[in-house]
This record gives sequence, structure tokens and C-alpha cells, in this order.
Amino acid sequence: ILVWHDVLYDGKRCAGWPDEATILARTDFLFQVTGGGLSREQLLITIREQYQRLADAAAYERVLLWFDACLFDQSMLVHLLTCLDHKGINNLELIEVSSFPGIIPFHGLGQLSTEQLLACYKHRKPISPEQLNFAKRVDRAFAEYDLAAWRELAAMPSAPLPNVPAAMARRL
Repeated sequence: ILVWHDVLYDGKRCAGWPDEATILARTDFLFQVTGGGLSREQLLITIREQYQRLADAAAYERVLLWFDACLFDQSMLVHLLTCLDHKGINNLELIEVSSFPGIIPFHGLGQLSTEQLLACYKHRKPISPEQLNFAKRVDRAFAEYDLAAWRELAAMPSAPLPNVPAAMARRL
């Protein structure tokens, strides 16, 4: 289990796999916006460990990604898909949960019990090349603060990653 700790829809970053300068810049950004809740050193260790664990996913027979429809999760999903594709890791499956019967309002996966999460498992689907290409496009739009691309993505009536347009609209 890898829990990602970064607000990828905000702040300067590069699209895709980061170089060392980008990791250092991201560390500084997170240090500034979190008010020093964690030291720069701890943030740097966390970011480096996250990317290392992501690269280590190549050793697994299958990688299952669990996300809900919120902006935080969708920005993370497109970034992780872009990074995994960069590393040639393509044994990917996705479970996306945007609602759950009987839970109103649905805010995210954290509301679900173990049994409810298990019920979602049968809905996993392999990630397609079309979804990977779309993820790269969206990750680049987030990273570059491309408002024109954000508007275009938000207006899409359907998308290879179906929760991205609404998430992008929320970002706008």
C-alpha cells in the first residue's frame, strides 16, 4: 500500500517523473504551504521515498490503483499514471468510486467500510493506452497551470478517465 502525500493540483512541479531539481522545488513549496508542520528534511525524505516506491512497483505482478472522484485524487491519479508509464510499468488496474449506494453525501473512499471496499473490487478495470495518454495530457495541464487546457478538459462531455472533467471544473 502506498499512500501519496502531495497536493499535486497546486504549486510548481513538472509533469511526469521529476528530476532532482523538481523534487527540491516541490519540497520547498510544500514546506512553505504547510507552515513548517514538517521539516524540509522530512518532506524531502517523504517525496523521495514515494517516487522510489512507485518505481519499485515494477516488481509486482499487478498494481491496483484506488481513487475517488475528488480533485485531490484525480490530480494524483493522472500524475501517478504518467509516472508509472514513464517507468514502463503497465500492469495497472483501476478502481474509481464516485458514489456508493446508501452513502449520501459520498465524499470519498474513507467513508467506506471494509465490506463496502471489498464490493468495489469486482469493478476494477485494466488501464488502457488511451487512459495513459489522456493522463499525460491532464498531468501536463496541472503542472503547467494551463488554464486553457483546464477549461477544455472541464468541458469534455466524456473522457477516458471519466472523473477528470468534473475535477477540473472544480479546480477552475
